[in-house]
Amino acid sequence: MIKQQRLQTLALVLGLALAPAFFAAPAYAVDNMSSSSDAPDLTAVRAKIKDKDYAGALKDLRELVEDTQHADVYNLLGFTLRKTGDTKTSLAYYTKALELQPDHKGAHEYLGELYVETGNMDKAKEQLAVLAKLCPGGCEEREDLQKAISAKSASN
Repeated sequence: MIKQQRLQTLALVLGLALAPAFFAAPAYAVDNMSSSSDAPDLTAVRAKIKDKDYAGALKDLRELVEDTQHADVYNLLGFTLRKTGDTKTSLAYYTKALELQPDHKGAHEYLGELYVETGNMDKAKEQLAVLAKLCPGGCEEREDLQKAISAKSASN
């Protein structure tokens, strides 16, 4: 019992310590950046997302999705839609990305963040559990989703 309380206290302290960094950090789009020959060149799209030109990125991604069935395209489309407030359509594109590539860490992270933003913490934690299995030694996607969950929990 005491050990569990210590772990909970540690988790809370870490969450509070990381919260300022989470809110101050800029939003960068993450995808698996596939190097396979079927992967489209997403350099321009990533640059637009980094510059928060979501309208421009959305236009480019919608053109790409017409001819390309690739998880990175669907994941970035979901990200861009989520950043413009279209969470319903964003969910559909994250789901499509995961249908094409079930181990797509970026899509799991972003889907989890969507759930955090919409208040569905149980679903967000499910995505965190998937990421824990995909990268048991830790990875950026897992850490970012954990920060989002901790920040939301601390604010409630």
